[in-house]
Amino acid sequence: MNDKSRGRGASKPKRGKEPEPAALLPLQITTPPGDPEHYFNRELSVLEFNRRVLYQARNPATPLLERLRFLTISCSNLDEFFEVRVAGYKQQVAFGLNQTGPDGRSPQEVLRRISETAHGLVSEQYQTLNTHILPALADEGIRLLKRSVWDTAQRAWIQAYFEREVLPVLTPMGLDPAHPFPRVLNKGLNFIVSLEGPDAFGRDSGVAVLQVPRCLPRIVAIPEEVTGKRDDFALISSVIHAHIGELFPGMQVTGCHQFRVTRNSDLFVDEEEVDDLLRALKGELANRNYGDGVRLEVAENCPTHMVEFLLGRFGLDYEDLYRENGPVNMHRLVALYDLVDRPELKYAPFTPGLPERLSSKANLFATLSKHDLLLHHPFDSFVPVVDLVRQAAADPDVLAIKQTLYRTGKNSPLVAALIDAARSGKEVTAVVELRARFDEAANIGLATKLQEAGANVVYGVVGHKCHAKLLLVVRREGQSLRRYVHLGTGNYHSGTARAYTDFSLMSADPELGTDVHRLFMQLTGLGRLTAFNKVIQAPFRLHSTMIELIEAEIEHAKAGRPARIIAKMNSLSEPDIIAKLYDASKAGVEVDLIIRGICCLRPGVPGLSDHIRVRSIVGRFLEHTRVYYFEQGGSPKLYCASADWMERNFHRRVEACFPVEDPELFARVKEEGLLSYLRDDTQSWALNPDGTYTQVGREGGSGVTPHAAQIWLMGLRGART
Repeated sequence: MNDKSRGRGASKPKRGKEPEPAALLPLQITTPPGDPEHYFNRELSVLEFNRRVLYQARNPATPLLERLRFLTISCSNLDEFFEVRVAGYKQQVAFGLNQTGPDGRSPQEVLRRISETAHGLVSEQYQTLNTHILPALADEGIRLLKRSVWDTAQRAWIQAYFEREVLPVLTPMGLDPAHPFPRVLNKGLNFIVSLEGPDAFGRDSGVAVLQVPRCLPRIVAIPEEVTGKRDDFALISSVIHAHIGELFPGMQVTGCHQFRVTRNSDLFVDEEEVDDLLRALKGELANRNYGDGVRLEVAENCPTHMVEFLLGRFGLDYEDLYRENGPVNMHRLVALYDLVDRPELKYAPFTPGLPERLSSKANLFATLSKHDLLLHHPFDSFVPVVDLVRQAAADPDVLAIKQTLYRTGKNSPLVAALIDAARSGKEVTAVVELRARFDEAANIGLATKLQEAGANVVYGVVGHKCHAKLLLVVRREGQSLRRYVHLGTGNYHSGTARAYTDFSLMSADPELGTDVHRLFMQLTGLGRLTAFNKVIQAPFRLHSTMIELIEAEIEHAKAGRPARIIAKMNSLSEPDIIAKLYDASKAGVEVDLIIRGICCLRPGVPGLSDHIRVRSIVGRFLEHTRVYYFEQGGSPKLYCASADWMERNFHRRVEACFPVEDPELFARVKEEGLLSYLRDDTQSWALNPDGTYTQVGREGGSGVTPHAAQIWLMGLRGART
């Protein structure tokens, strides 16, 4: 029986001897001939970032329940990495595509290195859970009770809970010709059960599969009156395992083991062949949970013959197998964060501030007509951005609102305001990016709501994701029309604005207004490229402009003028930009890069990149700002952008990069977004020439006050009490 999952290009497994679990290894740099030695592999760089996230789970300075949260984030990150990146490489291998990246590695070699590194990372995750997190939680009176320690009262309550809440929704599947191996959901919790004896119909297949419905909570709170403790819990996997025999009356259960399969979750829609992108994506979403298998996780004690059986069903090899000493769905432990009411074990509450010149009831049109506003989220509140759309929706002088929507979240106040504006008769245009990965269903829903309200809804440009963060309000003032704009580095998402660092620029600058208007004209209509005043747009001019700005720094350095580049972004992988940064280093340009995640540039190599330094900040908030600073011989330029320095951002996405010109705001972005991070000696990691990261320590001895950029910004920009 073969797994009937949907997907493309699964290769047939060639299983050999099961390997020993890999140790947690640093990235090793191979040296193929020529330029490939100058580039780190993109995928291995992703795994290195996940290792820095995992460190936060082991850091005693992090509040305990936040440590648990960081552990589960590292697990969720790894899930998505397999669903998208590993799945893509497996497809390349299956289709016989052997194209190498800038680092010179073939897809087969990349998959091998991913397997080695990811196995080590998973081992470290479970070691962190079992050695650090669970004992520390127990010390605080927060217990995940294993079956082996349940006392009589606990066992009785759990049995009653199982019979009342769990058993009625379980559907065991005995395997025989009439009951083939079920379609197992992507990342779902499952059990494979071995049995002895015939059932009521005389069948004796010996194997059954139980899928745990997603409607069941993964963590069950045991009442205090049962345990005598306030925070005692049991995993749903333990509850089911303890009562698995009740699902197979009259038969003997000889083995019961958790497993979980991760599947290819990328959606495939040929945009040039469909008439309606929304309808086509709707059709694909139903199949996302059943793509080709890319990873199999099993309980550590699962016997080899069962492992072989599951690997065969999902078309996987031993390199894709992960034996785990704990729950196979560890990311679900994040539920404890909300179940446990212990504020002292979490980050202290933080209230974002408002700019001094902006009161909570300010008329934003009057304010922006006098001066630009800069917001640094989450340290500054996102409320003014929401208020701009709300005020525009309610203002009778506002004629039109246009906005790009990439990720907005459920029940978005921005979407609600746009709906109100459309219903009141204003011209509302929303550019909804339906292909925002893992937000497709939500975006289809909001696009439908906007259309029903009478808004103009478009889905961007065929072949290019619309990743730019733009808002345009057209308002009649006297005898003329005036444009107000918002441009940002982050999404129009009120939730992530409290967790991600981003810059927002709100302005009535006529040239910015004209540029944003022209960009919307490109997105919604037809026509050739027109000139922009200030905004630098991808996919047309952003890449070449960044190259030109780096080249200008090289010329300044050669002429003996001040030359420096500081750039902050999520990821750096575009080969031409990396090569040009190497040229800048060779010319003596000082280059400081603050890169949260992927970095394919190799810093600190004598004669190549000895003037380039790379650091990564991992802290309470997710670093998401994109800021680019060029010294320009003493007349510096500074830009904020929606784009990272990656091939997809430069060439396959619609992005917006905009200058910050007001001297006061310029100084703020430079200090808050760049220099403060370069001073960070608490949550900063330096990238080494071999691809490993070293935590940045304090200079000047124990008497020096430590500096954590995020904490400093919370004190600087947060609400005053």
